[in-house]
Amino acid sequence: MAKGDFKRRMEASQRQMLEWARGRNGADELSGACTNVAVLLVIIDLFVHTTWLSVLALVLLGYSWFRITSKNVGARGLENARVIKATGPVIPFLANPVGAMRETRAYVHLSCPSCGQRVRIPRGKGKVRITCPRCHARFDGKA
Repeated sequence: MAKGDFKRRMEASQRQMLEWARGRNGADELSGACTNVAVLLVIIDLFVHTTWLSVLALVLLGYSWFRITSKNVGARGLENARVIKATGPVIPFLANPVGAMRETRAYVHLSCPSCGQRVRIPRGKGKVRITCPRCHARFDGKA
């Protein structure tokens, strides 16, 4: 097989793969989290040797693949947004626990009553008047 034939076959297979992937959801935060948990369960199962952990990991991988290959992008986007909203406060602690602990010790996080924008103010300042950076509404808060 000549070098040019191999290159043409590779390009043709790449085009076919891109055409297949067009219009599909692709990887998002929820599918990535399912895959990560499945890998963690497989690692735990290497030491524990239980069938239910293997089955749970396989189900999570199947669900992740379903999400990635789904053509119903709108529904998958809504599901992903709901999960992100529900896990929003936890994500900084999982990503960087030390930094998140420093943040919570140094600042108070308040929500604007008008638009819901989260605003951080330094701890120990007492009662302060806050101007929302998004909607410019003024509200009182205690640090």
